[in-house]
Amino acid sequence: MKELLGTGVALVTPFTQDKNIDFEALARLVNYQIDNGIDYLVALGTTGETATLSKMEQQLVKDKIVEINSGRLPLVVGVGGNNTKAVVEELENSDLSDFSAVLSVSPYYNKPTQQGIYEHFKNIAEVSPLPVIMYNVLARTGSNVEPETVLKLANECKNIVAIKEASGDFEQALELIRIMPKGFMVISGEDKTALSLTLAGGAGVISVIGQGLPREFSTLIDLALKMQPKEAFDIFYALMSGVDLIFEEGNPAGIKSMLNSLKICGLDVRLPLVEATSDLRLKIDNFVKIFKS
Repeated sequence: MKELLGTGVALVTPFTQDKNIDFEALARLVNYQIDNGIDYLVALGTTGETATLSKMEQQLVKDKIVEINSGRLPLVVGVGGNNTKAVVEELENSDLSDFSAVLSVSPYYNKPTQQGIYEHFKNIAEVSPLPVIMYNVLARTGSNVEPETVLKLANECKNIVAIKEASGDFEQALELIRIMPKGFMVISGEDKTALSLTLAGGAGVISVIGQGLPREFSTLIDLALKMQPKEAFDIFYALMSGVDLIFEEGNPAGIKSMLNSLKICGLDVRLPLVEATSDLRLKIDNFVKIFKS
């Protein structure tokens, strides 16, 4: 899928100080991505604090992103969970006509076997009206999706078209690129290794820092896709400390602090998350000032 090549961003859900959705800030955020070269947008991912949004709020967020985007960029929507039946029912009963693909996380907390993970995604693939991007994020789910499982699904389920790989194991990511069938996309889910993975044959990134620095990060990935490593690493080295900062106290508190520095949205997150500390906010403010100067 060419529309998934390059830099996607996992959008935050901005909140007001009373923890309601800040739709004006969400509109600013979407326009900021589009105006600065991002290739596609991801709604309702982990970064969007989807676990703390009601079903009605999730629908309102989707509707607002679709409205503001107005067909300008491809959209991906997160539809996942650890109850296979519930995910299948959501896919069967949702209007996803404004989206290009579904991003579905490997089941968390249950810690299924590889066979269980295979059956989970196979059931999703059978009902999904859209191409499916698997999401492997070991640190959040407690179970890794092994390359052999991904390969089996890629070969048997033609609408599973990609994996967002964020296992933290770069060798595993390289193995995925090596063994996957032609056309299957390995998308980095980690800002720190996105450049190296793209240069190794990956399809780009679904980024967190990309929504704070969309022009710079999308340029970096574009250079990698064009096999211009020297120029890409020049940008990457300038960005590295910022990547460390936004994850220092967890996601999305850090990226919301950066977006607050850029006057796009507030710092507010919903419990059990808490906003970035004053010390971290100061460090992020200083990084943004220096980087943008």
